[in-house]
Amino acid sequence: MEKLTHQEETIMLHIWQLKECVVKDIINEIHDPKPPYTTVASVVRNLEQKGYLNSKKYGNVWVYTPKVEEDEYKKVFMSNVVKSYFENSYKELVSFFVKEEKISPEELLEIMQMIEKGKS
Repeated sequence: MEKLTHQEETIMLHIWQLKECVVKDIINEIHDPKPPYTTVASVVRNLEQKGYLNSKKYGNVWVYTPKVEEDEYKKVFMSNVVKSYFENSYKELVSFFVKEEKISPEELLEIMQMIEKGKS
């Protein structure tokens, strides 16, 4: 799975939310200032070439649907982040967020309970 640029990822998040869309639908979802139609259309074509989208033509209109599910992308993306920045250790990842005070003790307890439930 090829890594997405920030712009591609932003567009892909809208497509995952919409499930099926045309370029105009994506533009309508983007906050102001909206990018030009041609920019979004170009990004969508890149996403299709990278294998992230299916497309189907109805008359003059191309309709796009995700080919890669959001959860699948998250899994690969997070695995790469852990591998690249946390010595391939999820413990180091959690430890980082604890040290940065991004995870509260209550949330950490919740995570531990989820791990315990998963072992059952």
